[in-house]
Amino acid sequence: MTQPAFPKLLSSQIAFDIARAILDGFDKHYRLFRQASREARGHFERGEWAVAQEAARERIGYYDRRVQECVHLLEDDYAPEDLTDDVWRELKLHYIGLLTRHKRPELAETFFNSVCCNILHRRYFNNEFIFVRPVVSTEYIDAEEPAPTYRVYYPGAEGMRFTLSRIVTDFQFATAFADLPRDIARVEERLAPFFAEMAPNAQCQVLSSPFFRNKAAYLVGKAINGDRELPFAMPILHDHAGQLLIDTVLMEQEQIETLFSFTRAYFMVDMEVPSACVQFLRTLLPRKPRSELYTVLGLQKQGKTAFYRDFLQHLKHSSDLFETAPGIRGLVMLVFTLPSFPYVFKVIKDFYPPPKDTTRAQVKEKYLLVKNHDRVGRMADTLEYSNVAFPRARFAEALLAELKHHAPSLVEEEGDQLVIRHLYIERRMTPLNIWLTQAEQAGNAAALEHGVVEYGNAIRDLVAANIFPGDMLYKNFGVTRHRRVVFYDYDEIEYITDCNFRAIPAARNEEEEMASEPWYPVAKHDVFPEQFGQFLLGNPNIRRSFLRHHAELLTPQWWQARKERILDGIVEDVFPYPQAIRFCNIPASTTMPSPETMK
Repeated sequence: MTQPAFPKLLSSQIAFDIARAILDGFDKHYRLFRQASREARGHFERGEWAVAQEAARERIGYYDRRVQECVHLLEDDYAPEDLTDDVWRELKLHYIGLLTRHKRPELAETFFNSVCCNILHRRYFNNEFIFVRPVVSTEYIDAEEPAPTYRVYYPGAEGMRFTLSRIVTDFQFATAFADLPRDIARVEERLAPFFAEMAPNAQCQVLSSPFFRNKAAYLVGKAINGDRELPFAMPILHDHAGQLLIDTVLMEQEQIETLFSFTRAYFMVDMEVPSACVQFLRTLLPRKPRSELYTVLGLQKQGKTAFYRDFLQHLKHSSDLFETAPGIRGLVMLVFTLPSFPYVFKVIKDFYPPPKDTTRAQVKEKYLLVKNHDRVGRMADTLEYSNVAFPRARFAEALLAELKHHAPSLVEEEGDQLVIRHLYIERRMTPLNIWLTQAEQAGNAAALEHGVVEYGNAIRDLVAANIFPGDMLYKNFGVTRHRRVVFYDYDEIEYITDCNFRAIPAARNEEEEMASEPWYPVAKHDVFPEQFGQFLLGNPNIRRSFLRHHAELLTPQWWQARKERILDGIVEDVFPYPQAIRFCNIPASTTMPSPETMK
C-alpha cells in the first residue's frame, strides 16, 4: 500500500521574512486606522465638524498607502528571481501560521491579497498564491481591551430608567448633556411598549464603541425580551449651546437600514475585533450582506473582498445572462447588469460624443471625489475593481458587442473568460425617469408626487454637502427599495463653492430674446437655475408638484445663499432619519413623566 506523501517542511527564510513584512504592514495600517477612529470621539465632543470630515476623508486613503509602502519595500529588498512559485506557495502558508491568534485575520488576508496582486500577474490570482476564500475563521473572536464588543444591561433588575441612564453614561462623553433625565424619559417612553411585560431574559445589548459620523454619535444595540428582539440606535447631537442631547431613538428596521445605507459616509468606530462588530450588526440588519457592513464601518477593502466572494458564489448558482441595464443609455458610462443580482456594472467608454467634454482620468477623479465625500444619503457608494474575469458564456451577444464597440481598450477575451480591466459596481436602483413614467401611466398620483418631492429633497441634501450634480436629468437619479431618491451619475459633479449661480440677464431687444444662442457671456462654471425648468418640468403634472414643493430651486438666490453658508464654514445638518421622529418635535405642551416617578 502506498503511503501518503508528507508535505515538505517549510524551509524558505525568504518566504517567512516576506510573510512577516506583509503582516507588519497590515498591523501598521490597522493601528493608524484605529487611532483615527478613536480621535473621532474628541472631534465630536469638541464640535470640530470640519476637522472630523477631513479626518474621515484622510482615513479612506490609509489602506492604499500602506499597501504601496509594503509593495515598494518588497520590491526594494528582493529580486524578482528570488520570488519563485515555490516561495509564493510557502509564503502563504507562513502567513496563515502568523494569523493563528490574530484579532483581525480576515482583514490581514485581504491586505495580503492586495500586496500580492500588486506584484503578481493576474494569471497567479488563484488559490495557491492568494486567499480566494478565507482560511482563518473569525468565529468566536472577541475583544478584550478595553471592553468586550458589546455590553449587556438588565432593566428587570435595575429598572428601565437606571438602565438607560447607565447605557449612556458608561460611554463617558467629555461634554455634558443639557438635560439627560429629560432625554432618558423620552427614550424610555418609546421603548416602554416593547418591555410592557418583562421576560426573565429582558436585556439591552449595546456595542461598546460609539459610531461617529458627521455631527452625530450613535449608540447602537438591541433590546431582547423573551423571544423578541428590537434593534435600536440613539443619535447624540450638540445643542445650540454646545451641550449634548439624545435626538431620538431609531427602532424600526427600515430606519436602522437607512442609518447603515450604502449612500452614506463611512462610520468612524473603534473596533478591536471588526468581525465581532459585524456579527453583532448582522443580528440587527439580517438583510444587509457582510460586505456592506464592513464597508460602512470604513473597512471598504474588506467589503470589496466579501462582495466579490458573494458574487462568485452567485455566479455558480445562477444561469441568467448579463445584459444592458434598463434606462436611457449614458454618453460616458456603459452600464450592464445580471437580472438575478441586485447590482449594476459600470464601464467608462473609450470615447464620448458631443456635448460631453471629459476624459477617463477625469471621470475616475469624480468617482474618487464621491468616495471621499460625505454622501448624505443621496449618492451611491461604488466598488472599484481592476481586471475582473467574467465567464464569457454569461454575456448576451448584444452586450458583448456594445462593450467591444464602446470600450475596446478595457475588454479582453481569454479563453472562456471575458476580462474587464476597470469597472465600478453599484447597487441597482430604479431610474427616476422610469419611476415617474410608470407612476403616471398607472395613474398613481401619490407615487408621482413622492418621486418629485424626493428628487427635490435629494438636490437639497447634495447642496448641503457642497455638491452640485451638474446633469440634473431624472435619468441620473435612482429610487432605492426604501423609496429614497439617490444620485448616481458623477461625471459632471462640481463643488457648490466652485459654481457661479447667475440670473439670466434681460434681453436688450427682440433679436436677442429670439436668438438660439445666449446673448450674454457664459463662463465654464456659470449656472443659471432659471433654466432648470426648461428641461426638467415639461410634464405638467411633474411641474405642478415641483413648484408646490421646490420652487425656490429655480432661483439663483437660493443657490447663492447656500454657497455663502458653505463658504462661511457652516456644516449643515442632514439627518439620516425622518424629522417627525426627532424629540425636538414633541410639542412644548407635552408633559413627559418625571424620571423620579419612572419605574
